[in-house]
Amino acid sequence: MNKIAITTGDPNGIGAEITIKALNKLKIDSDKVVIISNKEVLNYYGKLDIPYEIIECTYLAKDIIPGAITQEAGEFSYQILKKACEIRPKAIVTAPTAKKAMHLAGHFYNGQTEVLQKFLAKWNQQAEMLFIADNFRVLLLTRHCALKDIHLTKDEIITKIKNTVKVFEDKLGIKNPKFALCGFNPHAGENGILGGEETDILIPAVKKLNEKGINITLPQPADTLFVNAAKNYFKGTKDEFDCYIANYHDQGLIPIKTVAGMNTVNTTIGLDIIRTSPGHGTAFDIAGKNIANPDGMVAAIKQAEKLL
Repeated sequence: MNKIAITTGDPNGIGAEITIKALNKLKIDSDKVVIISNKEVLNYYGKLDIPYEIIECTYLAKDIIPGAITQEAGEFSYQILKKACEIRPKAIVTAPTAKKAMHLAGHFYNGQTEVLQKFLAKWNQQAEMLFIADNFRVLLLTRHCALKDIHLTKDEIITKIKNTVKVFEDKLGIKNPKFALCGFNPHAGENGILGGEETDILIPAVKKLNEKGINITLPQPADTLFVNAAKNYFKGTKDEFDCYIANYHDQGLIPIKTVAGMNTVNTTIGLDIIRTSPGHGTAFDIAGKNIANPDGMVAAIKQAEKLL
């Protein structure tokens, strides 16, 4: 399908509301977008100014209960994401879902990224999480997992970075991108005193990548690495690095979300179809109140258009 597919996420969250508000603000031509949801869900949360094509989810949640975490909402969230993968659009933009709701429905994934990988990956492709806020970009080496379960290998890191280079060159038009690598431990391990991940895994991976002509730093202390990125973001000036590489979720997301807020876009790379999503969650506490800020969804849709 030659359109951007937009899913409205959990029907009890703010997904449909911010989708409607974002599309009404952007005024994208009707032939460029398809919404995967349900007219009942959309009508509950607002009215679209433009009559976009709507692919109706055959699974309808029994009730729309703003703020509730339910099995029915989890099934609906899963089914619309699955449908987005099946129609093979130009890009996918996803509104937030609730992991707990999908688990209640029997879909035991740690996030939408994992569902996308299940349905879209081929030839051993791996979905990666790249967060983008203008020229401030952060790649996560691991996705949604507990800190105690993080296990990195040299070969894994080399593969992930090589794949990311290709995305930067093919999708972002950045040739020979420059990467800054966060240390895994405090102070990047202090030469093995505070942990061996740097000396045993990260540094050997960097050396191999450098040998292949990839421009990536040795592991740097993460607590100071992002300072200049923040300053440059606020000034609107180009940063020294095209992308920062974080070892785990919060290491990378705290700095970019603190600086860029709603402008942060979660971008799934590594699959044949690009997916973007707002950097926030379902916001159950304000669902159904018509006060949700659509800026995150606006940024996600714009980012999807840029990457086509």
